[in-house]
Amino acid sequence: MSRAGARGSFPGPRSRYLLRRLAGVAAVAATLVVLTFLMVRLIPGDPARALAGADASSADIARTRGELGLDKTLPTQFADYVGGLFRGDLGLSFQTREPVGDIIATRLPFTAELAFLAVLVVLALSVPLGLAVAARGRRRTDNTFTFATGLVGAVPEYVLGTLLVLLFAITLGVLPAAGAEALPSLILPVAAIALPGTCVMARIVRREAAHVLAQDYMRTARGRRLPPLRLYTRHALPNLLTATLTLGGLILASLLGGTVIVESVFAWPGMGTRVVDAILARDYPVIQGCVLVLGLLAAVLNLLVDLVLGLLDPRALTGKGGH
Repeated sequence: MSRAGARGSFPGPRSRYLLRRLAGVAAVAATLVVLTFLMVRLIPGDPARALAGADASSADIARTRGELGLDKTLPTQFADYVGGLFRGDLGLSFQTREPVGDIIATRLPFTAELAFLAVLVVLALSVPLGLAVAARGRRRTDNTFTFATGLVGAVPEYVLGTLLVLLFAITLGVLPAAGAEALPSLILPVAAIALPGTCVMARIVRREAAHVLAQDYMRTARGRRLPPLRLYTRHALPNLLTATLTLGGLILASLLGGTVIVESVFAWPGMGTRVVDAILARDYPVIQGCVLVLGLLAAVLNLLVDLVLGLLDPRALTGKGGH
């Protein structure tokens, strides 16, 4: 075999990088399948008893358990669950007997809408804010920024959502407190999800921007008396994107978790409220399906960030970069 043919028989750095990341997503998916199956069975209570009713006899409960497939051993239930996943079948809701896939297809767009808008808000606010604070370079500004972002970033999303409802919906009466009927109903839940992420992301951007602005090439660019907009957008911003995306990808993926929690505060008809209802009713298939889909979405989001990093920083392809 020729040397060229030998080289052609092995995947290149980009292909190996993609395969490593896809293998990571596959490992996350397998872990999620096992953990979600085991997790729901740790929820106290008997789904069959809850579904049959408080006055149900032992025979009725046993019959309900058989209908739900809960009379089988755990290994058999797990094998049925995995087999259904390979067929694209997430099972039927214990409560409504509706396919879990249909429930997710109905609810996921609402959750995705909140998460997507929150990501846009985080990026639109955190990058210019962090860059502006780093460019100003004043100790008082930096201390105020650190204190404010640390304070807001430490507040849980559901607490922040409750405070926003009290202020803007109940006290001021300018925004709806719940529902998804009109565009203004998006404002408070998106704000509750995006504000903590914006604060954390802005601190990352500020730290990385301060490092970039201290480099020699930035001093040279300042010496050329370039306009500030050109200086920061063409010279500083591209050089801080790699490190920012590395940590920012984790923050953005976590917004999905925040979305699920905030939905319950604002009665948003997404997957979060459905998961809460399913937990209270011990509806195993719905819990498993929703958690699995949300976990896979977070893993895919991280995969996309990794691929963007590989394009921006070729060193990441071989694991020698900052990633």
